[in-house]
Amino acid sequence: MARNTDRLDMSVPFQPVNIAVMTVSDTRTPDDDRSGDLLASRIEEDGHVLAARLIVTDDVDRIIAQLQDWIADKGIDVVITTGGTGLTGRDSTPEAFAKVVEKDIPGFGELFRYLSFAKIGTSTVQSRALAGVAGGTYMFALPGSPSGCKDGWDDILRYQLDIRHRPCNFVEIMPRLTESASTRRTG
Repeated sequence: MARNTDRLDMSVPFQPVNIAVMTVSDTRTPDDDRSGDLLASRIEEDGHVLAARLIVTDDVDRIIAQLQDWIADKGIDVVITTGGTGLTGRDSTPEAFAKVVEKDIPGFGELFRYLSFAKIGTSTVQSRALAGVAGGTYMFALPGSPSGCKDGWDDILRYQLDIRHRPCNFVEIMPRLTESASTRRTG
């Protein structure tokens, strides 16, 4: 089985994308947001643009409002959230995503849990990591743990957000995310 790094076509020029990071937490501050720090550093180290970064309380309406602001911002291509994907009463990121996502990307959550199973076993069933698209913006919800963010970025997003990744990636279809059925060519 080929490693992801073996799937990069280095003849294709790298294309940075603008990524916003939202930490969903009632307790995190800029001084102790380890998951947000990890994502921000990985995004920039891999050549992308950290377009925005915020901490939002675990409140459905606040998460929705911030997601909608970033979806409307043409300077943001991708939103990655960390936190609020568990099962407790305050965990509400998936519920907020459900209110704004236009198209689900179920394979993201499935792959995340598959990869996570090798590391944490059956505890992975407690993760509600997910992804979708709204207004031409990709949205990914990762767990609040630094290890969950590391796995999501290092094992999936790093490659899917790299236009050089073959056989396909999220970046190459980004210009087509807002096309409607009526604009598709028939053939």
